[in-house]
Amino acid sequence: MGWMHTARFLTTAAQLHHLPPIVVPEIAFVGRSNAGKSTCINTLTQQKQLAYASKKPGRTQHINLFSLGKQGVMDAVLADLPGYGYAAVSRSDKVRWQQVMVNYLVSRPGLTGIVLLCDPRLGLTGLDEALLEVVRPRVEEGLKFLIVLTKADKLTRAEQAKILSITRLHAGGGDVKMFSALKKQGVDEVAQLLWQWAHPVPGAELAQGDEPAPDADSADDQEPEED
Repeated sequence: MGWMHTARFLTTAAQLHHLPPIVVPEIAFVGRSNAGKSTCINTLTQQKQLAYASKKPGRTQHINLFSLGKQGVMDAVLADLPGYGYAAVSRSDKVRWQQVMVNYLVSRPGLTGIVLLCDPRLGLTGLDEALLEVVRPRVEEGLKFLIVLTKADKLTRAEQAKILSITRLHAGGGDVKMFSALKKQGVDEVAQLLWQWAHPVPGAELAQGDEPAPDADSADDQEPEED
């Protein structure tokens, strides 16, 4: 949590080509406009106004980047992407924002992980599932992926257990966490996971022993490890 608290505003851009190149791990937050994305970012970073949280969904119209790193050394970046699916936003704005978001998720070079925010009372909507399809190829190549079920305090324990099970079936190999900004449920778990994404242990994905394949033939028979 101390690392997350170092988050500072870095830059904002309405178009992908306006973003600066980033050489450190970049973690994107995406979700419907009323899923609690900004509140989640502010809770994780222990800052009330880092990400713009409004009672009127759909106010985030740009990609906002926040730097992370102690002693002034940037070692990761959080990206707050425009929310999608809010009916009060004009159709032209919806199309523009969603295209920018898709282009970012598909082509951003340094993207290390994606956090999809979802209101568990609604479950994964059609737009959420469409986003899952967009990022699936990159996830299969090793991109980290997490679904955060926000507003968990509005559900009973039994309801939480049920929606967790259902969401895991559709997570496409990604992780799923319950989260409540009000009750601080899941905050430490999500923060720890993001730390691990940004600071992978070298060789942690290798099998025990870290021994190379004995010969080229046997190496060819083995499937490559994913990052």
